[in-house]
Amino acid sequence: MNTHYDVAIIGGGLAGLTLALQLKQKSPEIEIIILERNQLPVPMAAHKVGESTVEIGAHYLSHTLGLEQLLETTQLRKFGFRLFFGSGNHDDLAKADELGASNFLPVTSYQLDRGRLENDLADMLKDLGVSLMDGCMVEQASIGSNGKVHTLRFKQEGQARSIRCNWVVDAASRFALLKRQLDLAQSSKHNVNAAWFRLDAPIAVDDWSNSQAWSDRCNGLRRRFSTNHLMGSGYWAWIIPLVGDRTSIGLVADPEIHSFSSFNDFDKMSEWLAVHEPQLAESVSKSSSTLMDFKRLKKLSHDCKQVWSNDGWAITGESGMFADPFYSPGTDFIAISNTFICDLITRKKSEWGQHIYAGVYQKMYRSFFDSTMSLYENQYPGFGDTRLMVLKLTWDYAFYWSVLAWLYFRNVMTDISFIRMVEPQLSAIRSLNESMQLAFRQRAAERRSDMGQGRFFDQAEIPVLANLNAALITPTDNLQQEFNENCTRLEGLAPLLLDILNNTDAPGNQTCSLLGDLRNRFNPHITPVGIGSHRM
Repeated sequence: MNTHYDVAIIGGGLAGLTLALQLKQKSPEIEIIILERNQLPVPMAAHKVGESTVEIGAHYLSHTLGLEQLLETTQLRKFGFRLFFGSGNHDDLAKADELGASNFLPVTSYQLDRGRLENDLADMLKDLGVSLMDGCMVEQASIGSNGKVHTLRFKQEGQARSIRCNWVVDAASRFALLKRQLDLAQSSKHNVNAAWFRLDAPIAVDDWSNSQAWSDRCNGLRRRFSTNHLMGSGYWAWIIPLVGDRTSIGLVADPEIHSFSSFNDFDKMSEWLAVHEPQLAESVSKSSSTLMDFKRLKKLSHDCKQVWSNDGWAITGESGMFADPFYSPGTDFIAISNTFICDLITRKKSEWGQHIYAGVYQKMYRSFFDSTMSLYENQYPGFGDTRLMVLKLTWDYAFYWSVLAWLYFRNVMTDISFIRMVEPQLSAIRSLNESMQLAFRQRAAERRSDMGQGRFFDQAEIPVLANLNAALITPTDNLQQEFNENCTRLEGLAPLLLDILNNTDAPGNQTCSLLGDLRNRFNPHITPVGIGSHRM
């Protein structure tokens, strides 16, 4: 082991491993060491959150890091984001309301066995010359300033060791050494709790109905490969497939509506599911002998005052900020954070002051995180409301694909000149999002919960969603014009969604270029797709 490195990364999970790979790809000569607490390799189906990826995180892994072939051959392709409302009221899932796509949308995403992926990444990094030490407990980081080196003191197998480095990055998840040592913790207003477990068995929602018409909605594709959500007032349960016919199942709930003590061990969760989601409870019961693990976590969301510094330290992944697992943003924020950190570490000292970039990136990252948090705060009471959630998800996805995902896919996150040019539009569109979330929050406070009517809200048939998703991977010649069009589209979309939200008895037969016939789909008198008609 050397005693001096360019970069020392505390934590060898997904955030730390991908950062090391990104750094090596940009600067092959850089000397990196990773200090990981656990023994390697980690077990398959490792007990970690973050199995489901969405567009930014998937693109980061597949294209930024060049792992597309690895993902296609060792992981599962994800069949989108799928929600069921009123599922707990029926013994046939076809009677619940469903929001999801009937076909794969153009941008690929994945369901990840984190253990398998992290072991593959570790092997790749060793081949690239990265020092990866396991069984290391980092006890202290002495942070230098004004260009001075840092010293990390740690124990490996009981033996005290130390190294020096120019940059230190904390990627140690909730252990968060730098965050604690530098007193950077910041409370979050968003309060939800979670518990989750793995079964060494496939759980397929496709088996929860015998309706061929319901099955045909997805054109022969299996819903099992979606990130399936069972929605209710104050909670959502996830069902995520993993390679090897394993399944991840979890519950996230607002403690004001569902107490943590009612589901914080496997037996209690089984009882909770029997009351609120009996079809899932029955499937879990049949496979309970294959239980692999169980984990609970109180107050998921947490914040951080600062995540990197011109003094040569940074915090990435869950060590710094974490919003909420709904929408699966965890890998997205790893991608964004690592991209900023990689640029700061590899930027030539002779270039425009590094401290300028550190400050601008901090402001951008904070803005992205706060906008994401607005999607969750005081929204859980409305999670069982079909109308609210269909409209909210339509807005949230359109906003995400128009702004944050667009910035990442167009590779302009670190182009400060471009960011400054579009800053007025970014500020205006963020204000629009805040006003939309306020409207959703006001409706959520009513705690409406649908019984389920068998309606299907096909995201592939909502023009604004299908077009925005496809546009992410469509080359463009004029970035500013495209971003202008995205903002104009969102400005036109907002009042349409609010009109549908507030006018429950609006007449049918209304279509528009952004939403198609979405308004009509809320009408219970219109026959859902596949149940007596070909298309809604």
